[in-house]
Amino acid sequence: MTRQIGILLYPDFQLLDAAGVTAAFELAGGFGAAPYEMTPLSHHGGLVRSSSGMTIETVPLAAAGSFDTLIVVGGEGHRQAMSCPELLNFIRHQARNARRICSVCTGAFLLAEAGMLDGRRVTTHWQQAPAMAAQFPKIRVSADAIHIHDGLIWTSAGISAGIDMALALIAEDLGADIARRTAQQMVVFYHRPGGQSQFSALLEMTSPQERFAELLGWIRSNLEQRLTVDILASQAGMSPRNFSRSFRAAVGMSPAKAVERLRLEAAREQVERSTLPIEAIAVMTGFHDPERMRRAFVREFHQPPQAIRRNAAAEAT
Repeated sequence: MTRQIGILLYPDFQLLDAAGVTAAFELAGGFGAAPYEMTPLSHHGGLVRSSSGMTIETVPLAAAGSFDTLIVVGGEGHRQAMSCPELLNFIRHQARNARRICSVCTGAFLLAEAGMLDGRRVTTHWQQAPAMAAQFPKIRVSADAIHIHDGLIWTSAGISAGIDMALALIAEDLGADIARRTAQQMVVFYHRPGGQSQFSALLEMTSPQERFAELLGWIRSNLEQRLTVDILASQAGMSPRNFSRSFRAAVGMSPAKAVERLRLEAAREQVERSTLPIEAIAVMTGFHDPERMRRAFVREFHQPPQAIRRNAAAEAT
């Protein structure tokens, strides 16, 4: 039995969103007894231009049949695509018959606009998660998850996370062994360690060209230490006053806030991915006092560490 996969595109879509999942299904089909057939789709059909300028030949929605799985990609054009009633109606129509409706990155916004995500727990790119939560208050947005499965809906985080989701879909269809072999062939993790937070904080605060990139990397490697302004200024070779002023101007937040952000994200990764006691995680990430870490979690993530660990465990089963 060939499984039909529809991949919904629109102008200025992100090429890797489409190419990553397509490659995963192509390789898995070669390993498994049941191959996949991928059909790129768009409103009018024909060539659709990605944000990179490269194009993909597509089938018009009017000529499309039913699909086992529909995948809506993300990209710079997702906002304009959200205002296209034909795209939204197509998603709703497919949801009546498809086994799975999926999104990559900001493709989740189209599912949300189509009313598919109300009451569900979903994810999208970490940069867009606050906007999604504000625009669609009935949706429970998880900014750190790589991908989430809630009923017939699968959502994945930014760009390359579509590959992680595709591997999970392949495991559901063809078994874990085929999914692992597919990951090996693609030279990617079968289960990526950690969530989006391991990529977001340092990338949001700095880039390799910026002045304090090396210092931020040093902080990330020394979270268990006392990291006062005096200590950080000394590490940067600056006076405390000049350091504080220059750091805030370059990074967009105070040194203390940057340290807390890095500690929080390192602690959350350990809470979700390890079985270490909460007290041990508090020590190794520099909070030292588990109550202090709990208050920081509630302030930043609106949940205590224990609740985040329970949710992560439930998601993995």
